[in-house]
Amino acid sequence: MIVDSTNIIRILQEVQPDEIYNRGEMSDVKVSFDSAEYVAIVDGIGTLRILEAVRILGLGEKTRVYQASTSELYGGLAENKNAAGFYDEKSPFYPRSPYGAAKIYAFWITKNYREAYDMFSCNGILFNHESPRRGETFVTRKITMATAAIAKGKQECLFLGNLNSQRDWGHAKDYVEAMWRILQQDKAEDYVIATGVTTYIRDFVRLSFAEVGVELVFESENAKVLVCNNPDYQLEIGKVVVRVDPQYYRPTEVDLLIGDPSKSKKLGWEPQYDLAGLVKEMVASDLAITKRLR
Repeated sequence: MIVDSTNIIRILQEVQPDEIYNRGEMSDVKVSFDSAEYVAIVDGIGTLRILEAVRILGLGEKTRVYQASTSELYGGLAENKNAAGFYDEKSPFYPRSPYGAAKIYAFWITKNYREAYDMFSCNGILFNHESPRRGETFVTRKITMATAAIAKGKQECLFLGNLNSQRDWGHAKDYVEAMWRILQQDKAEDYVIATGVTTYIRDFVRLSFAEVGVELVFESENAKVLVCNNPDYQLEIGKVVVRVDPQYYRPTEVDLLIGDPSKSKKLGWEPQYDLAGLVKEMVASDLAITKRLR
């Protein structure tokens, strides 16, 4: 729908919404390198279509628009972080993928319509937000699904790319609340939504396997079972369950992302989930799914 201006105008005219949350996007960074034109049309021009529909229909005073921006705008460059070592609302952008580049356009066109037409249009620059409903191609869900499948004897090994990447991971439930709070303010502004904590992908893997009673040891980037103390999952000690595969490397890698949530906390927002709780919930969900599939 987001690629069809006529339908956007028709739907907004019928619904007359008070709030629009634009989450219509192709958000897989790795896939965006293979679908660069598509991601530009959906993530970039799709945002313009929504804003222009609001303007054409004269809904600017009634309808508030939330645009889903992303931490991929920053590109992970160390020199672009603030004095405290975080990315905030004033940090320069340097996208390292077609996805990030498309989101740059969406960010600035949202800001432009706010300033040019006095529309209540805001960017929420959200760092990575996960849940049991995360798509299966995203690294967090790929890890928790593989953890469950390997523990249940339905998968031999998990193949990953760069284990040295670091991400600021939060729970989608917390971040959806932040989106809503952004549109409840008296003044339209842009906000970074983040936890302010960054974690290596390698450590996310460790946390995930720990939920099934497995302690891993990494050797030459691959990981094998060091301890399996859960009698329900008989994993052989020394079995390699994680391997690095270069096919999962990105053409340009973003090594480190960590956000400064100082401004967003002025919204009265505070994350309720920590990473350990998020991983526990995701693994439990995937164990239940794996059990049903047998």
